[in-house]
Amino acid sequence: MTGAAGDPGAVERALAAVAPERWEAYEGLLRALAGGQVWMLLWHGSPGSPDAQYGNMDVGGHGYAPCATSPAQLAASGWTRAHEVVSGPEIASSLYRSRWGLWLDPHRPGGGVGVPWADLRRIALGLDRLPAGPLRISEPPVQASPFFAVLEQQAGEVRPLRSLRRAWVQPVLGEAYLAIGLDLYDASPPSVEAARALVQRAAAQAPEGPGVSTVMMADEFDPVAMWMWANARPFFDRQGHPTGFGYAAQPMAGPAPGWGQPPWPGHPGR
Repeated sequence: MTGAAGDPGAVERALAAVAPERWEAYEGLLRALAGGQVWMLLWHGSPGSPDAQYGNMDVGGHGYAPCATSPAQLAASGWTRAHEVVSGPEIASSLYRSRWGLWLDPHRPGGGVGVPWADLRRIALGLDRLPAGPLRISEPPVQASPFFAVLEQQAGEVRPLRSLRRAWVQPVLGEAYLAIGLDLYDASPPSVEAARALVQRAAAQAPEGPGVSTVMMADEFDPVAMWMWANARPFFDRQGHPTGFGYAAQPMAGPAPGWGQPPWPGHPGR
């Protein structure tokens, strides 16, 4: 067992408070997962064995690994095969990179709650670092001409920078903000720091306005970057033509299932 929590019932209690459109309660569930643990159902093998494999569910064409939220819920599920107790951050980090979600207590009346991989990514990387979904993403409605003017004037001096894109992001909880997508020739720490420093300088010289955040366009798991690849042309482009990998736009999901992935027999155990 890893990442044992001091209160094994915290995730179960938080789950009981979740209901459609109750985003504060859903955020509470994510916080409980970030500080707690789950009982993963093993379809094959035993904990720690090379052939260990978590179970899987297909909900609307989307893949989830099922789990129980407490010893009591594990017993109530009637699961007779092996299980493994895993910390919330550890299972979140393991699943989101394969674009698989986590389904909590599927045996409960109503079917439990699915946590999509985008929200597992938030748990793995830090809930306070990433905006709460579902996100509404669009072209910026705000006038920030001085800000963009400074960006365009100075962007050419930042040699690692290939292009800049922009989007207006409205989280389900919290204030809307302007996102600047940084498309770099390389993702080395000095290059990333130089690009982010450019945005900070521009923000300091612009009039008071909305919050500004940077997004790495190379992050294939960031929903804002995915939206910008598909929908936003660069407002600065060193090469003089649009760039992008052709990612399909995807909205960040909340408790409802989201994010497509191909069929898969299950996720390997640790």
